[in-house]
Amino acid sequence: MPSLTVREGRLRRHKRVRGRVNGSPQRPRLVVFRSNRGIEAQLVDDLTGKTLAAASWIALKKSFKGDKSEQAAEVGKQLAAAAKKAGIEACVFDRAGYLYHGRVKALADGARKGGLNF
Repeated sequence: MPSLTVREGRLRRHKRVRGRVNGSPQRPRLVVFRSNRGIEAQLVDDLTGKTLAAASWIALKKSFKGDKSEQAAEVGKQLAAAAKKAGIEACVFDRAGYLYHGRVKALADGARKGGLNF
């Protein structure tokens, strides 16, 4: 019985959760992607398959200084600002199979501070 790699396990968890978590135009799905270098998040309407708002660590100002958790919190605030501009106030959180701690939690807290409800 072969064991799963970390990546395969995360993708399996993500598929399982995606069966239950869906985004609508009123409450889009906030999906997180975490890499070794940074973090990205987007609000997706699953009915039409369109991204309504997005934020990435790449778009942070060059003057930004901080560790990756602070970077994730700032991305969360940027996503909340983009969501307000698009007229979105509430969403459902999809952690994409990642554990809810560290950078994923920091992004969620930053989005909440920015005004998103989930």
